[in-house]
Amino acid sequence: MSGAKLKPKSVDDTEPQGSETAAEEKPSTAEAVPPPDVPPPEVPPPDVIEPGPELTPEEAEQARKKYLLKRFWISARHYWGRGGDKLAWPCTLGLLALIGINVGFQYGINLWNRGIFDAIERHDAGTVYFLSAVFVPLVLGTVAVVTTQVALRMMIQRRWRSWLTTAVIGRWLANGRYYQLNLIGGDHKNPEARISEDLRIATEAPVDFVAGVISAFLAASTFIVVLWTIGGALTLPIAGFTITIPGFLVVTAVLYAAITSSSMAVIGRHFVQVSEAKNQTEAEFRYTLTHVRENGESIALLGGEEEERNDLDKTFTNVLGQWALLARQHMRTTLVSHGSMLIAPVVPVLLCAPKFLEGSMTLGQVMQAASAFAIVQGAFGWLVDNYPRLADWNACARRVASLMMSLDGLERAEQSDALGRIKRGETEGEAMLSLNDLSVSLDDGTAVVTETQVAIEPGERVLVAGESGSGKSTLVRAIAGLWPWGDGSVNFHVDRRLFMLPQRPYIPSGTLRRAVAYPGAADSWTLDKIKDALKKVGLDYLNDRIEEDAPWDQTLSGGEKQRLAFARLLLHTPDIIVLDEATSALDEKSQDKMMQMVIEELPEVTIISVAHRAELEVFHSRKITLERREGGAKLVSDIDLIKRTRKRNLLSRVLENRRSPPKGSAASNGAAKRRNGN
Repeated sequence: MSGAKLKPKSVDDTEPQGSETAAEEKPSTAEAVPPPDVPPPEVPPPDVIEPGPELTPEEAEQARKKYLLKRFWISARHYWGRGGDKLAWPCTLGLLALIGINVGFQYGINLWNRGIFDAIERHDAGTVYFLSAVFVPLVLGTVAVVTTQVALRMMIQRRWRSWLTTAVIGRWLANGRYYQLNLIGGDHKNPEARISEDLRIATEAPVDFVAGVISAFLAASTFIVVLWTIGGALTLPIAGFTITIPGFLVVTAVLYAAITSSSMAVIGRHFVQVSEAKNQTEAEFRYTLTHVRENGESIALLGGEEEERNDLDKTFTNVLGQWALLARQHMRTTLVSHGSMLIAPVVPVLLCAPKFLEGSMTLGQVMQAASAFAIVQGAFGWLVDNYPRLADWNACARRVASLMMSLDGLERAEQSDALGRIKRGETEGEAMLSLNDLSVSLDDGTAVVTETQVAIEPGERVLVAGESGSGKSTLVRAIAGLWPWGDGSVNFHVDRRLFMLPQRPYIPSGTLRRAVAYPGAADSWTLDKIKDALKKVGLDYLNDRIEEDAPWDQTLSGGEKQRLAFARLLLHTPDIIVLDEATSALDEKSQDKMMQMVIEELPEVTIISVAHRAELEVFHSRKITLERREGGAKLVSDIDLIKRTRKRNLLSRVLENRRSPPKGSAASNGAAKRRNGN
């Protein structure tokens, strides 16, 4: 079973979805989402075991599902490991102790049943009153133990979920994997639902199951002895012969449980598949609703409500269909479980009735046997009662494991020498940024951008041009570290910070102040500084609403969002700015104002712009052009838009010599004319 295939969906110039990224030290995930104990970095991802070619498709699918459960436990079990939660084992051992104590209280109540009914049968008022008084501490003790047991069990569930959720979120956010998942194939759709809902069930249910199994085992072991001791042997005359059944109550309890459990296994054999399919359709329906909400403005402007309604109806119909199948499964299992619940208390009374009538059993023994039989039957029937939850856990654990496997694939690619990785390092000399033999490719080696050699000096403003699909935005993603696949290196000047403005700026939830300060904290700048930044980008009419908590992502227009992104630049004052179509939603006048403002307010900043508009050339000192070719896009020209005040460094001169045609050729003459502006 392979994990995520590292194959991007497309390599066109669509903008990356996400926020501006600042290449500076950020708080760790553990600081952002504090768990009980922060898990250490995971060991290298496990190797994926592929199903053999001799397996049928059905057998291969079963092998894949088995591996998914194994993959879930590879990570989940570390909660009890050396680097796990320090309270994991104390809480677990405490829970086991409480389960044992609770079984002891059950046995005490079972003995109380025998004593009270024997006293009633003998008309022994003193014993009845004494046992009535004893019953109170028995009940209080049982309630206290069960209540504490529930609290401890839920504490383990809560802490385990927190620990594992933090670990998964940490891996999901690391190295831009949350973004890279959008570029690769694999079963990891709706990761937010898998991390929130599926992981909750995947960590809650096992604790319930283990506690239930241990409790059932202890109860069955204890009360089987009670049944064997009380019931003794049953002698039946059949056709002139006598048949003696030793421990007949135990034999009956085992047979009864075997019948109900096997019936449940047969009737609910498709429960896991149906539950898994139901969870998947529910997740798809939530995703569709979220997609409509997030793109509400575009849908409203295009009048696409009817088409969206049809899509929602189709998705919801799938949900209802899966719920109908699940309802039929619940009806079948309820038939077995409810029938068993009604019959189980009557069976031991009927079996003990002959012995009671002949005087070999007291009324107290009959009631004790009935109580013990019910407890044993409940223990044996644990599967009957919990089969639906077990099926639901299987489905959720597999969905979480599928996400883990996709993250494994990305992590494995990061560590593998077989798959080319773009290196990131430090520049030599004064260069602010250099691309050394940079190639950007897919996981199969298909080149997107090849042999890019560029050195950018401090304060340069470089415009990256080229037709759509030539790899400009892909190159920008590689510079920002979001696209890791390829060869060569991207180097930055030491201790310099990168800030990226995508075409669609990310607007977080909360106040406008938080949106302007992002990705910094809202209180990192004074209110006056934030107001001043908004004023400089032409958004001062929003100053009165800075502390207002509103859906700003839906409230602000595309142009206002891009202006707000420029306000962030003024607050963060980075050393390198990457603009990926960052002014596409602005009119020409507003675009000129934003670019001029950046140049005036941040005169030393280095700018790399990706844009189609020719009007932007006036704000840049240099222009490099990418051209799409069959073997991957190549840098075909690198010209100065403003006369240089210093000599270009050796790296750039080598690049120029590589590209320059022989002196005197037609191409050389044409290039000279272009440089002279003719």
